[in-house]
Amino acid sequence: MSQEKVDRYKKEKANRKQTMKREKLKNTVVTIIGGIVCVAVVGWVGYSGYNYFSSQKAANPTQTEVDLSAATDYLSELYAEDDSAE
Repeated sequence: MSQEKVDRYKKEKANRKQTMKREKLKNTVVTIIGGIVCVAVVGWVGYSGYNYFSSQKAANPTQTEVDLSAATDYLSELYAEDDSAE
């Protein structure tokens, strides 16, 4: 190895702790920022989807009619039997 390479290796070895600490900090920051961006995108998509579907529901309301005559007849028969038993 030439003397330049040896000197460069010694210099890198001396600063290895600082370099590793800096790289670790960079990776942590990138991970945190990436997580925040992902949460923001998912939140935005969810909010937009909710607004879209709620506006579609408001534009076309669904009405459902329920026929309760069978239940009313049944209850009337029960009350009639109860009154006749007393």
